[in-house]
Amino acid sequence: MAKTPLRVSLVQGNTRWHDAAANRAYYGELVRSLSGQSDLIVLPETFLSGFTNELLGNAEGMDGEGVRWFGALAVELGAVVTGSLIIRDGEKCLNRLIWAKPDGSHEVYDKRHLFRMADEHLRYAAGSRRLIVELKGWRICPLVCYDLRFPVWSRNRYDRAAGRFDYDLALFVANWPAARRYAWSNLLRARAIENLSYCLGVNRVGTDGNNIAYAGDSAILDFLGQPLVELGAQEQVVTSTLDPASLALHRERFPAWMDADDYTIADSRAASSAAVCGPRQSQ
Repeated sequence: MAKTPLRVSLVQGNTRWHDAAANRAYYGELVRSLSGQSDLIVLPETFLSGFTNELLGNAEGMDGEGVRWFGALAVELGAVVTGSLIIRDGEKCLNRLIWAKPDGSHEVYDKRHLFRMADEHLRYAAGSRRLIVELKGWRICPLVCYDLRFPVWSRNRYDRAAGRFDYDLALFVANWPAARRYAWSNLLRARAIENLSYCLGVNRVGTDGNNIAYAGDSAILDFLGQPLVELGAQEQVVTSTLDPASLALHRERFPAWMDADDYTIADSRAASSAAVCGPRQSQ
């Protein structure tokens, strides 16, 4: 399927701490303003709870109310809606991105790189599979927060047999603290430039229950790392249209992918599989 222009919406909100019902109401109102205006609506990481290790009471199964609500929202709006939730799978918890489709189906990506500086690796299990999804002819790679710091995992390669790139848009949902906002902005640019793709990141604003401040800085960048959209530190909902023709022209004129190194990724995530879903242990 040939790519057509893609309308992408950033929903940069102030997530309510440990209050799924309040967040469903809050983000539902923000997202419904986009009815008929967007193809892809992107919310922050763990937008129903905030980024927390208090998993008891915040985690739910894939048959839970949050996932059902998320799927119904995609159907109602006729657009893909994505963001991450805390999901319980047996004895494990996952920071799981849900890719909810307007036909009522969904796909998932489990965050691979767990933020050890906040003990995420002790409470969550890591994912091992990268997800590539298709929308209006675009191939999209959705990732979560700390994944942004690991360029090998997000590397975009050209499949000569298939005659296509892995993806055309890299997407990061995040709870990225204001103290590291310079890294956030510059790493988003690097991922766009090195992968010859559009790149977007959606972050939250406000202060969470751990007294951590977030500056937003959500953005959509083109394949040169130049901003199409840059948000500030307040609640904002913004839509931009991605142009497939300019992306194709850049890849033709600047085929850096032809000189890329070949490699394989060894799965070194087994250690985190011991993490048990439950309340945070005292330190």
